[in-house]
Amino acid sequence: MRAKSTLAALLILLGSTAFVPSADAAERNARTAQARATAQPAQRPAANRPTASRPTTSRQNAARANVTRQTSAVQRRQASRSVSVAVPSTAASRSAPIAQQVSTFGVMRQAHGAGAGTPILPVSRTSGLSCVPFARMATGMEISGDARHWWNNAGGRYARGQAPERGAVLAFTASGGMSRGHVAVVSRVAGPRTIHIDHSNWGGPGIRRGTVMRGVVVMDVSDRNDWTAVRVQVGHDSSSFGRTYPTHGFIYNRPAGTRMMTAEAPRYIEVADAASPHAAQHQRLAEQLLAR
Repeated sequence: MRAKSTLAALLILLGSTAFVPSADAAERNARTAQARATAQPAQRPAANRPTASRPTTSRQNAARANVTRQTSAVQRRQASRSVSVAVPSTAASRSAPIAQQVSTFGVMRQAHGAGAGTPILPVSRTSGLSCVPFARMATGMEISGDARHWWNNAGGRYARGQAPERGAVLAFTASGGMSRGHVAVVSRVAGPRTIHIDHSNWGGPGIRRGTVMRGVVVMDVSDRNDWTAVRVQVGHDSSSFGRTYPTHGFIYNRPAGTRMMTAEAPRYIEVADAASPHAAQHQRLAEQLLAR
């Protein structure tokens, strides 16, 4: 009985001895964990720490913005320096269209050249007309006499000249086979030596006398490009032309003494019927020669 008691006491003693180290280890582990937990609030996570690169990034952004502003300022200065007033040269102004030349030189009124002039009135009749009544209907001009007299009868009333323009009347002189002359209305200025006309009573292949023809091609074949010698389209073929016809020039649908702009150069020419300033001198010289 004593032996059992002694054995039980030994077992209890050994169990308590084995348990004490385990309890001490657990206590030490708890203290270590508590110490770590206490030390952790003092150390912020890496994600929440302010990095040293942020001030550098802000400085870089400021520098970039400054460079951008400087670049924009330089570009604006360069753009302002590149703006200049274009003054056309003489050669360029001669080759430019008349409307563009007039705008460049500040002339406000319409120029009379290619694409300019006076309007053509509608004529409903297509046959049974001679050239004179058709020209009167299409232009509204009040010029009397046969076609061969129109040039002289227009003097002092209508402006006249040697440059074509839309709405002007091309006056043919009397010539062989056309003893009463001819008049035609300019419908389009196609070039320096080519115009289109509307006229009536001009015969040709497949065309009866008294028929109204429109858009007929006429070429200037004069030596000085003054339209005193022309060739007219034959029939309906715009590539075929007849013989050479002499002409006086163009009668413009505006009062005499007015100025016009030619299609060749940006200058004004006087088309009024004024006497030559040298006529009196020539007359005096002639009288002196005859008196000797």
